[in-house]
Amino acid sequence: MNSEPSQPILKASDISDEMRDEIFQISVEAVKTQDLERDIASTIKKQLDSKMGTTWHVIVGKNFGSYVTHEKGHFVYFYIDSLAFLVFKTA
Repeated sequence: MNSEPSQPILKASDISDEMRDEIFQISVEAVKTQDLERDIASTIKKQLDSKMGTTWHVIVGKNFGSYVTHEKGHFVYFYIDSLAFLVFKTA
């Protein structure tokens, strides 16, 4: 979407700092290289499943509601520019 997205702004999480930073890095790169929200989400999910094991769920958009169940220690909600990111893992 943008050539240089801003830094992620954390809204809520129960994830380790190390895992959060990795997700932020993957997400910023996805925003740089993909134009569509679904492609950004797909890119992030594929990398997380590969690097951190399955089953990750990634929701990206400007307007959505959610209510999810996640694996303890595997949830993060943040913004990059005007896009919200909900990333979580289920067992």
